[in-house]
Amino acid sequence: MNYVEGQVYAGDQQLDHKSVRNVNLEPGQTLSNETGKAEILLTPGVFLREGENTEIKMVSVGLADTEVNLTQGHVMVEVDQIYPQNDLRIVEGSATTRIMKPGLYDFDLQQNQIRVFDGEALVREGDKQIKLKGDHELSIAANARDKTQKFDKKAMNGDDLYRWSSLRSDYVAEANVDAARIVVADGWGPYWSAGFWGPGWGWGGWYWDPWFSAYTFMPWGGIYYSPFGWGFYSPGLVYRAPFYGGHFYHSFDAANVRAWGPGPHYATSSAYAHGVYTGAGAERGAFHSGAVMARGGVGGGFHSGGESGFRGGSDGGMHGGGGFGGGGHGR
Repeated sequence: MNYVEGQVYAGDQQLDHKSVRNVNLEPGQTLSNETGKAEILLTPGVFLREGENTEIKMVSVGLADTEVNLTQGHVMVEVDQIYPQNDLRIVEGSATTRIMKPGLYDFDLQQNQIRVFDGEALVREGDKQIKLKGDHELSIAANARDKTQKFDKKAMNGDDLYRWSSLRSDYVAEANVDAARIVVADGWGPYWSAGFWGPGWGWGGWYWDPWFSAYTFMPWGGIYYSPFGWGFYSPGLVYRAPFYGGHFYHSFDAANVRAWGPGPHYATSSAYAHGVYTGAGAERGAFHSGAVMARGGVGGGFHSGGESGFRGGSDGGMHGGGGFGGGGHGR
């Protein structure tokens, strides 16, 4: 778990902002609410955000096998990084959707709709498989036609969960810039070469930023952009991010949530293309999921050792508070 507001339950346990950091959703466990919202972390770079009157059930939490069952309500999934080896699936009714590319995905069981704002997904229902591309939606209602159709993305901008997801994406991206600068200032990467952060940095994953009271996504190398346009910087490229004023605590209470107002921030970039930045220093190669080797970091791989009571981990998810990572699913 990364953030909650309102009344949200992990099984029978009611969550608040003090407990979410240490809550992991295990296979078979549910996350539900009536009047609240919640944000959980799946594989590194993937955020699932739950709207009101919604319930999800974790089916599997492996790094290469992640499945979430939407049993009631409405969720959005922001995918900033995904590899071919990440088998990420959302079950909605009789349809199972495998997310294939970075983008923004909307699953609405109330309207029996699956929408892809950006990205690409494969939807299986019975013996049928349908490719769902950006700007398209698919009805999974009984007797619906097995055809995708375009929808108006701008018309969805007023949707409550969309606006909340955009704001949360803004916050965690701001936290990324702050956290990446902490890594640089702490000297965990003694040199910079060929677009990669040097010894001591390790691989990308989730990193806890105490100033934002949230985990944020820290790429191993390069700059990744969310489908909302916010940038996620590796420590070696955080110098490209705009400076927004240093450390200060952020309150995410519903009464205090606000937009950042006018200003450039880093929502727009010439490199933004609804996916990964591929300029100098961009991440290359295949599957990386190791620990974020920085104070408070939690990565996506399977590691041992570390600090702050790290207990190891495998497919079962994150363990160990502020130490080094293991797992990285369902938090």
